[in-house]
Amino acid sequence: MQPEARILPVTPAQSETRAQLALILLGGGVFLAAALFMTLGARGSWAFVLQFRGMKLLGLILIAHAVAVSTVLFQTVTANRILTPSIMGFDALFVLSSTLLIAFMGSVQLSGLDPRLLFAARLIVMTLFSMALYRWLFLGEEQSLHRLLLTGVVFGIFLRTLAEFVQRMLDPNEFMVLSDMLFASFTKIDPVLMGIGWALVLAVTLWLARNLARLDVIGLGRPVAVNLGIRWRRDVLLVLALVSVLVAVSTALVGPVTFFGLLAASLARLAVGTTRHAVLLPAASLTAMLLLIGGQTLLERLFAFNTALGIVIEFFGGVVFLILLLKGGRR
Repeated sequence: MQPEARILPVTPAQSETRAQLALILLGGGVFLAAALFMTLGARGSWAFVLQFRGMKLLGLILIAHAVAVSTVLFQTVTANRILTPSIMGFDALFVLSSTLLIAFMGSVQLSGLDPRLLFAARLIVMTLFSMALYRWLFLGEEQSLHRLLLTGVVFGIFLRTLAEFVQRMLDPNEFMVLSDMLFASFTKIDPVLMGIGWALVLAVTLWLARNLARLDVIGLGRPVAVNLGIRWRRDVLLVLALVSVLVAVSTALVGPVTFFGLLAASLARLAVGTTRHAVLLPAASLTAMLLLIGGQTLLERLFAFNTALGIVIEFFGGVVFLILLLKGGRR
């Protein structure tokens, strides 16, 4: 009779080595993908090519970082690996707000508005609305996973139903303009709005860099965090406010992306094998950048824009969501 094989525990040194190796590989992958994106198939004036592609690259990096970081923070607060802001109805709110803008103002008058004013209005509305929802859902007594999922799904269906009701009364031409607004596009980001988005995202990132240890404690759950000195309601509400800003920036710039953050966060957690935010946050950000930049390079150079990157990412993200849901996403 053969002796049973014993599984040796992973030491902290081995875990740290794995995390560092994963970050190095992800960083190298992002650098290679960015180099290919900037140079592959380039013709004509290099000054024009680098400027044109460079702006697109900055936009991809911004959206990837905002979506990935917001998803990790949201999962930390909710202590669940399958919940994301988009699953909880944030995308439906964007659809409804865009529909109401077209319905009441019209596409012609809307196009004449200052894009910075429109961006700021969307950002404020979505942030305030999401904060009201998050405060109601997560700052009371502990909720079950099924109740949170059900609330998010019902909330999303309710908002989308209202949006579809208004859309049925729109002029066909107005509806075509609205459809273009609601389709996630990673290549049509306004440079001025992207500058505002970068300022907001960098401010959030700086705060996170100074509070990584506090995020680790929050991730331990409410009872443990309170015993370790965390002021739960204040700190969680602040983190949720930062999540709202990040998601509002990404959604207002490129449109709704439901499962992209879940895909990036899940792959990053699998790669680094740790929940420490000093490792997990940069890993998730790099993973999202690799997916977006590498995917956009393949679609532009290999498939010649015959399909949309958002559709591909949402498909694989949806598959990951179903797998996590079947396995039981609660930590």
